Amino acid sequence: MGTDLAIHVRSLRKAYGNGFLALGGIDLDVRAGEFFGLLGPNGAGKSTLINILAGIVRRSSGVAEIFGFDVEHDYRHSRQMLGVVPQELAYDPFFTVREFLRWQSGYFGIRRNDDWLDVLMQELDLADKANTNLRALSGGMKRRVLIAQAMVHRPPVVVLDEPTAGVDVELRQGLWRFMRRYNEEGHTVILTTHYLEEAEELCGRIAILDHGQVLALDSKEALLAHSRHRVLSVSFERDPGPLPSELEDALMRADQRTWVLRVQRDQGLGPILRQLQALPAQIVDLHVQEPRLEDAFTELLAQGHDQARP
Repeated sequence: MGTDLAIHVRSLRKAYGNGFLALGGIDLDVRAGEFFGLLGPNGAGKSTLINILAGIVRRSSGVAEIFGFDVEHDYRHSRQMLGVVPQELAYDPFFTVREFLRWQSGYFGIRRNDDWLDVLMQELDLADKANTNLRALSGGMKRRVLIAQAMVHRPPVVVLDEPTAGVDVELRQGLWRFMRRYNEEGHTVILTTHYLEEAEELCGRIAILDHGQVLALDSKEALLAHSRHRVLSVSFERDPGPLPSELEDALMRADQRTWVLRVQRDQGLGPILRQLQALPAQIVDLHVQEPRLEDAFTELLAQGHDQARP
């Protein structure tokens, strides 16, 4: 693996026969050892990109490499470098958990790796299900098996495609502990998720895709700096009465005693606080929340849509 790039993509394009352009010539590099976030709304092109890297979908044009191995011209080596945890629950119902993982290992020419399979099953809380038929497992347990399946060959790059969708909190926390350790050992982890708090907590750099284009690619801190707003939450001892007309545009939500306002980051809070303090109800709690990744994500998508309009 004589490169410091785990993933190298240049001018990658995928067009389908019906005229749909899933990827419009994207550039993207993921460095070896990164915990990288790949975000975007449904239909943004994330799954197409992952499927091209995994050799499931053929690109229309451009470059796609995993540790320098072209995903089509050197498929055997590139696929050996990659483990993908898919969104869909796909499994063979005739195997036990251990048999299924051994069978999957055989695809990569690996035999007698039960020590590593034991580690995977222990880390994913599957040890007591090793000899259980896959048909008898719950949906959450099947999701754990798919995660183990993607890692039977200890790939240097793991792609987690919505790995915690519909799973319990315990699995989510256990998976992230395991993947953090795997990443700290030098492996590359790429995460797609709709739980943006997960990406904010785990990922160092993040790419945002929309309509087959890379809308933004930067460090988490730089993306957060794109957000133009912060949130001011104010609670009163009793109903403060009508909202001052000057604050109507800033109001996000309100109940009888609490108002939540969206405030420009470059706007001083002094004038707003003076208006709030002049109301006939005492303020009992005031909290300012700095931008979150979800805010930056929403604003970047909105900016992208505005720029795309003719």
